[in-house]
Parts: sequence; structure tokens; C-alpha cells
Amino acid sequence: MIRFMRISPISLIGTGCAAALLLQATGSGPTATAADAAGAVRRTDPGIAASSAPRTTSLALEALAPIPRTDRSAGPLTATRGLAARATAGYSLLGVSWDDPAATLDGSVQVRTRAADRSGHGAWSDWRALAADDEDRPDAGSAEQAGPRARGATAPLWVGPSDGVEVRAGAAGALPAGLRVELVDPGTDGPAVAVPQAPQARALPSADYGAPRPGIVTRAGWGADESIREPDFVYTGTVKEVFVHHTDTGNDYTCADSPKLIRAIYQYHVQSNGWRDIGYNFLVDKCGTIYEGRAGGVDRPVLGAHTLGFNTDSSGVAALGTFDSDQPVKAQLDGIAEIAAWKLGLTGQDAGSTVTLVSASDGSRYPKGTAHTFNTISGHRDAFATDCPGDDLYGHLADLRAEASHLQGRQ
Repeated sequence: MIRFMRISPISLIGTGCAAALLLQATGSGPTATAADAAGAVRRTDPGIAASSAPRTTSLALEALAPIPRTDRSAGPLTATRGLAARATAGYSLLGVSWDDPAATLDGSVQVRTRAADRSGHGAWSDWRALAADDEDRPDAGSAEQAGPRARGATAPLWVGPSDGVEVRAGAAGALPAGLRVELVDPGTDGPAVAVPQAPQARALPSADYGAPRPGIVTRAGWGADESIREPDFVYTGTVKEVFVHHTDTGNDYTCADSPKLIRAIYQYHVQSNGWRDIGYNFLVDKCGTIYEGRAGGVDRPVLGAHTLGFNTDSSGVAALGTFDSDQPVKAQLDGIAEIAAWKLGLTGQDAGSTVTLVSASDGSRYPKGTAHTFNTISGHRDAFATDCPGDDLYGHLADLRAEASHLQGRQ
């Protein structure tokens, strides 16, 4: 059952990422710290410069000549759109979107980017591929997927500060209409701002499966602009499952970049994809830092947009990065295990067990209405025909389940 709830905002005063608010780890499950529970006041450094808000620049793709395939046995990609190399406004993350959120781009999308340089003559990157279809999304037919601002899109790619772009997209058949490249500037950190905060649930974790609450950087901590998301919160039934993802944004980021990267993903999901909020419930960076994702309360069953067909009664935890050929570091794996163990323990779910869910959407591995039994901690690919969370992260899921079970006191 999905419950819609409009909640009057509680003012939370805080700085940007320079003084991130961390919900401290405790042994008492979801019970917040005094500062968190009250909505709290944090000191503002008067020396911090005013922030610049995140910004998205959208550029329509133009007709291109046919693109030869690297495989000479096949013909060229005759349906092509793109952009010639050009200077742009500054940005750090990009993707390509199109009009119909139900349409797929059955082809390739490649980008080159120019590193930002005061002289305007920064170095150009090699061509890099974007994942042509971003399967981390709302369920088909849901209000979020069918909303008036919803668009289809590739997975975004983090490229760092850039001021130029070149794009080429090609397919053997038709390309989706309305192709455009989305250039996202994550903005900068700034002084204190008032942000709405959902009330925290007070249910204690299961005595059988409770795990320590890890530290979690709040949305205020990573600098979420709360004005761009939908103001209400949407909840599902009991969280019974954690789906592990990778953001597929690349690994060229530092841990100091993580708040900016998350702001950029948030901006892309809301402004480019047209979603109500960032799709993931939690994100974990390469230093093992855990970040609050979709608004509504970290200990509440917030409906996310991460696993087509199985967003209900689940929580999506995304590893920042791409793990098709790069191994995740131990700190990141530990962070995923910690948040999964705690989140599942709130509702008495054994992190090392299994659970049966019913698909809410066609397009997943299982047609709408089909029941399937998953490991309680599963990869996105277990529910959808996708590489996510990458071979190298997926190969660690058995160890993640074991670690999460240990944190719950089961091993």
C-alpha cells in the first residue's frame, strides 16, 4: 500500500557541505540525536561565501552525418544526432534526455568534454560512452513516471569542472524525439539555509535483527535545494528488501566531491528526468560515507525511484561510481552493509535471508503481478535486465549479506 502524506516543514538551520550535518551512529536504532530530533541549529561560519545554486543547461542535439561503426561488418548508424564541439557554461555532470519517458534509445551515446580552464583552452577528453538507458527509475505507469515533466534519459556521467562539450548519438533505427544534452552545474557550498525536514519515526528496531545506526549525512549536509523537489512525501509498506546500485557516474571523483556529485545527480533526476526527487534512498561514496537520498525520513519507508517494478517495500542504496571493471573499496562496501543492516533491522528483516515481492510494473525481469523471491540484499540486475551494480560490485553481494547479518548479530 502506498500512502501520500503532506507534512508541514520543520525548519532545520544548517550550513552547506562545509559543515555537513551527520546523524550520529547510536546503538538505539532509529532514535535520533537531540539535535536531529529537534531540527536543531548548527553554527554558520561567517567566512563562507554565498553559495551558487545548481543549474542545468539544456542543448538540443542536431542532425549529424552517419556514424561509422567500429565493427566494420555492420553498417553505419544512420539515425544520428549530436553537437559539434563547442564552448558551454560551466558544468560537472552531463547526460542526454528525450521527450518520451517510456521510449528507449537503442543505440549509442558518446560525449567528449573540455576541462574548465581560465584561458578557455582546456584539454579535451577522449570519447566516453553514456549508458544509453537509465533503468534506475520509477515504475511504469506511476504518477512519477507519467508526470508532465517526465523524460527519458541516459545515466548521468560525472566529468568534473568542464566548459565545453561534443556529443554524438546514433542508432540503426529511429532515435527518440527531443534529444538534448543536459549539462549540470552542482553549485557551490554556502551559508545556512532553512530546509524542510520530515518527522522521524520512533519505532524501535527488531530485537532479533536490530543493527547499530550508522552515521548519515543529511540532505542539508550535502546541500540539497529543497525547493526543486515535490513538497510532499510518499511512503510504501514495510521495507523488506534493499536493492544495491551503482550510480554509473564514473569513478573520477574525490570524497570531497561527493556532496557536489550527489547534488548533480539530484538536479539531473528532478530537472532533467522530471522525477519528484532523487531516485535513491541512500548513497555511499568511496570513503564509506553514507548520505540521505530521497526526502521523507531516513527511518521511514520512503518510496524511491530506483528499481523498476520493485520500488514498493524496498530501499535503494547506490554506490557512487561505476563498477563494471573497477573494484569497490572496502570502506564503500562496509558503508553499504551498515546502512542495509540498519534499514532492514528497523522492520525485523534478516539481512541474510530472502523475501518475496510482487512486480508492480511490466518492463522488469518479472511481468506485472508476478511474485519473485529475492535475497533480502540484492543487486539491481536481479530485478531488471541491466549491468547495474556492475560485475565487480555484484560479486561482493554475498560478502555484503554476511557482513550485514553480522551487524544484526546473526553471525
